[in-house]
Amino acid sequence: MSVTGVVVAEREEKLRQVERVVGSDLLHGSESLCKLLRYLAEHSIDHPGAAVKEYQIATELFKRPDDFDPRLDATVRVQTGRLRSKLAEYYAGVGTKDPWIIEIPKGAYSLIFYPRALAPAPDLPTPASSDIAASAGPQVRTSRYHPWLISVMVLSTITVLLVAALVTLLLNRSGAKRLVKTDPADPPAALAFLWNDFVDTPEEPWVIFSNAEFAGRPETGMHYFNPSADRGLPILDHYTGVGEVLGIHELDRVFASLHHGLRVKRGRLLSLDDAKNNDLIFVGSPSENLSLREIPTTRDFVFRSVEKGPRKGDLSVVNVHPGQGEENFYISTQRLPLTEDYAVIGLMPGLNPARWVMLLAGLTTIGTQAAVEYVSRPNTAEDLVRRIGGPESGKIAPFECVLRVKVTQGVPVQAELVAVHLRH
Repeated sequence: MSVTGVVVAEREEKLRQVERVVGSDLLHGSESLCKLLRYLAEHSIDHPGAAVKEYQIATELFKRPDDFDPRLDATVRVQTGRLRSKLAEYYAGVGTKDPWIIEIPKGAYSLIFYPRALAPAPDLPTPASSDIAASAGPQVRTSRYHPWLISVMVLSTITVLLVAALVTLLLNRSGAKRLVKTDPADPPAALAFLWNDFVDTPEEPWVIFSNAEFAGRPETGMHYFNPSADRGLPILDHYTGVGEVLGIHELDRVFASLHHGLRVKRGRLLSLDDAKNNDLIFVGSPSENLSLREIPTTRDFVFRSVEKGPRKGDLSVVNVHPGQGEENFYISTQRLPLTEDYAVIGLMPGLNPARWVMLLAGLTTIGTQAAVEYVSRPNTAEDLVRRIGGPESGKIAPFECVLRVKVTQGVPVQAELVAVHLRH
């Protein structure tokens, strides 16, 4: 076969290996990772040694605008990290006998193809001495040096085989070490199922945290801004609760385990375009996360102020369609320190039906913290997934639920689902 034929055959083998990985269960349903793998593979095969730029991948593959700034948008880095982990997981499992190993070096946007083992040299027939003499023809001077040439060829062949065997051994050893180091622990199935629609896309979801409007100054006393009584006073909108801060930390930890990133924005800066074009995770209730008042969220469990009675003005969760054994409304304890709170967890389509909204909101900041922890901890997430149908249902469906939260010394210590409604 000609040199060109060898190169073409090797290219086809590498592309077939890429399709083996793409067709595996690990990448099934992850269109963005499959596209990235094919993109990097074609570039690495057709332009060996030439690195792809992050900007190039962002604009050509992920269709980012020309003013793409990698400092503000980590899509390429996040998706490459996810693909690197998936490749390590693949070769540690179903791909242990594949003829080619594919790796993404740390800090690079390119693929490296390693042959798992070199093919054995073909058995060549040993020519008889008469054949050698016949091939030599009348050139008697050449036959004088023939034994020397044979010795050189034999030694060269042995040297090449030894070097090849050593290289293969080193590659396999180093590849095994890399697989051990880069193969991350699989995230719990419940968390992967619950957050799948937020991570199975190149875009990072926005976490929108509450920042209520206050009047006054910290030095002299602040209170919630009252449009009628505080007209003309400057608004302070750069404060948020302890639960929101701790909740964002929990979400960041979960998404890191799912090999995906997050973007964070305070509620008052959320635009209509943001809401239409991104998956959103709201942390905090509509009483403080004011942007929630313009975004359709829960329909069965709604935050409302009590209109009359001794708790008039206090925030509650109203159960619009109470089921059997459910309360008509839920409200936290009146006395301080707080000993019981309630929170709402809801998943629903956004303004753009192709996008998702997750609401994690408590009556107080402590309830908000508990709601985030409930969808971030493996044991409680598993309980929630079981109550809404679980992975057996195939794909997660919109739902709304209420948590009862036990509080001790300002910390949520226990939470339980007291109402779960599925939306169809």
